[in-house]
Amino acid sequence: MNQPFYYILPAILLAGFVADRWLEFLNHQSARRPLPEKLRTLFDAKAYAWQQEYQHANYRFEALTAKITFLVMMSMLLFHGFALVNDLAATLTSHPLFLPLVFTGILTLGSALLHLPFTMYDTFVIEERFGFNRTTPKTFVTDQLKSLLLTLILGGGLLALIIAIYLETGRWFWLLAWGTMGMVSLLGSLLYSSLIVPLFNKQTPLPEGELRTAIESFTARAGFRLSQIFLIDGSKRSSKANAYFTGWGPRKRIVLYDTLLDEMTTPEIVAILAHETGHYKKRHLLTGLIAGLLQSGVMLFLFSRVVESRALSQGLGIDHPAFHTGLITFGILFSPLSLLTGMATHYLSRKHEFEADNFAADHGMALPLMSALKKLAVKNLTNMTPHPLYVFVNYSHPPLPRRLDNLEKRI
Repeated sequence: MNQPFYYILPAILLAGFVADRWLEFLNHQSARRPLPEKLRTLFDAKAYAWQQEYQHANYRFEALTAKITFLVMMSMLLFHGFALVNDLAATLTSHPLFLPLVFTGILTLGSALLHLPFTMYDTFVIEERFGFNRTTPKTFVTDQLKSLLLTLILGGGLLALIIAIYLETGRWFWLLAWGTMGMVSLLGSLLYSSLIVPLFNKQTPLPEGELRTAIESFTARAGFRLSQIFLIDGSKRSSKANAYFTGWGPRKRIVLYDTLLDEMTTPEIVAILAHETGHYKKRHLLTGLIAGLLQSGVMLFLFSRVVESRALSQGLGIDHPAFHTGLITFGILFSPLSLLTGMATHYLSRKHEFEADNFAADHGMALPLMSALKKLAVKNLTNMTPHPLYVFVNYSHPPLPRRLDNLEKRI
């Protein structure tokens, strides 16, 4: 084999795997450091040992998952597994639109089957052992089937549209594809909570009472009109708590996990909502959408430059370049660039989290927000001492100590 990309693609994959494992090792070692002074009151010795055991169990499991995934991917490259899948797809159809869809569908199903045992182990062994799992086998099966169907239908539909654009416009397809993806992103942010979430969870309006009155009082003080406050039955899957903001204009809504009501006081829940409100008031959703569109535009442009490269296609053992083989090679070849854009996205996200915290603090919510953040970190057995480099590369939220330091300055 004298094709250079036969060696370049595996080399990039190997370098990425080694770098990822090194970062995970650094973070795991950092997680075993003594707690910072201000966090020592959160755990007694037994509770902190339990948190350390959870972190270690996840580290070992993630390492095993990453190694197996890497070996499968490397085998697909070195032994022309993608060429075999391409040949299989070609026996089913030769249509220029349907062939890429069948090829991608086979890989999607294969990936789902590969990761299914790991997902089951994570849910029913690790999360069960540490008291988080509330997912029943029935819910797990239906979740997996629904997720796969959504991927095939929505993801397949978007892919089919982009391929059709490519077949009609050639290398300039990226402009129309970019616009299409932008529209899909906008519609997704508008309709996610009302169309997708109900397939998996039940959302009910927050009933009248002390909590709703406190929330409405805060939103009035903050000059934020919000009538849609929903509870979601997150407790059917996990005891972990969360909240998020979604939608635009009259469709905007705050969604609170029902587990928050079990763990938090009313002031703490209002403080969490104040943080989420800060994201909206500071236009973080819009900024994130624009950043995502810019990133996808750059990636689509670069992809359009290599999609017809025969040399890249031959790196997979396929003589004739095609859209679907270009997707595979591009994903590997430009993974270092994806890492860089990912770090930029995470940096922006961490900045937004500080700004949302500041918004809550500026409205008198610093102390209850600090209390809520501590409770969430303890309840979720969060890594309290992550490695700074790992945070820089992978964290979308600042570590707890940094958020507490920031809030203390605004009391």
